[in-house]
Amino acid sequence: MKRYYYFIAFALCCFHVARAQNNMSIRTVKEGLFIPWEIIYGPDDHLWFTQKDGYVCRLEPQSGNMDTVYYEPQTVIRGEGGMLGLALHPQYPAEPYVFLAYLYEDAEGYKERVVRFTYNNNTLINPQILLDEITGANNHNGCRLLIADDKLFITTGDAQNTALAQNTQSLNGKILRINLDGSVPVDNPIPGSPVWSWGHRNPQGLATYNGILYSSEHGPDTDDEINIITAGRNYGWPNVHGYCELPAEIQYCIDSNIAEPIYAWTPTLAVSGLEYYNHPMFPQYANSILLTTLKESKLLQLELNTAGDSIRNVSVVQGLNAGRLRDIAVAPDGRIFVSTSNSNANGTGAREDKILELYDPEMTSILPLTANNDEWMIYPNPAMDMVNISFLDDRLLSSQWNYQIDNIQGQTLQQGALELSTLHVGTLYPGLYFLKLSNEKGTVLFRRLVKW
Repeated sequence: MKRYYYFIAFALCCFHVARAQNNMSIRTVKEGLFIPWEIIYGPDDHLWFTQKDGYVCRLEPQSGNMDTVYYEPQTVIRGEGGMLGLALHPQYPAEPYVFLAYLYEDAEGYKERVVRFTYNNNTLINPQILLDEITGANNHNGCRLLIADDKLFITTGDAQNTALAQNTQSLNGKILRINLDGSVPVDNPIPGSPVWSWGHRNPQGLATYNGILYSSEHGPDTDDEINIITAGRNYGWPNVHGYCELPAEIQYCIDSNIAEPIYAWTPTLAVSGLEYYNHPMFPQYANSILLTTLKESKLLQLELNTAGDSIRNVSVVQGLNAGRLRDIAVAPDGRIFVSTSNSNANGTGAREDKILELYDPEMTSILPLTANNDEWMIYPNPAMDMVNISFLDDRLLSSQWNYQIDNIQGQTLQQGALELSTLHVGTLYPGLYFLKLSNEKGTVLFRRLVKW
């Protein structure tokens, strides 16, 4: 077995109690669900998610009220296949586009499709197929979606045909990158091709922060991986499992410019969804990736170094005993939402899955995102070049504030010390953002900011 000390290191560093939990509480937001495959926290303060049997839902997390905004009748469940990936346009709701990936069946076999819809009047309309004819299988379909830098990234598995991962003419075993209208970006590594990277077995997680794209990938019996995805790189499958260390792998890695993972587990955990976390609600998770696992049924904290290009420590988030964990989403105020994957994968039997919220009930200084908060205000909003910040509560006036502006994917675009109560936002693209202020007392304020 490769790297016996993987297991020893994991036993020592991964299965210890993470640092103090900051009074973490866990509550059920919604139950009676069927494998919520992808969940995202939208700029409308709702959770958007897919269910593997073809449903796309929108959930208000405080009340638990849920609307079904779409059902795709062509969805066919086979093993891991079904209604899977989901993304919202970065300028939603000004650009009301919702991106979905699902598997269907026709006379030629089982296939994966990526479609862009328009959200209108609580439903999805006007489907536009962006990618189609991707080979599907009972397992190894990948199918996580993420929008970063106005490009749509799509993970695909090898569809249980290992040769496809190294075939750059195939869309399987890849991370794909396309424009939001479905066209191929001119700066993709293979002209005219959506292929961004290859040599992947079954990547089921994507997250981005500070220009770095992270992916989680299922190994066989060894070597679940966390990778940093770079354009035009080969990640080795099926010729390399995990690190380039066996004699047969070393020369291949040199010849084929293989990108090694930044972390690998043996035995495997069945790694799935991941999100970057850097919020004051749980400061012990600052500058970390939070990773859900299926076989291990644990939520892991992967603490990053300052540059974000290596993992310094791995810990278990304690207290979450919900079975198999499929995906994760993070709200702008730092709340963590996790979906389970305990229903029968083929759609028979009870709907046993849930969406759970992890939060700190003592974080009373975190003010809501709603516009009727009278402790402070920003104007003009929408803004074009400059935003003024006015504190209406005397308790807030005497502090030194730092600011941070994030887009709806959680990427920090501007940050620093707040000076003269003004911010210049002219370099931001038009769209919706979250403005966060924090002071030396631990008070954190949030507000939506619209850029014209």
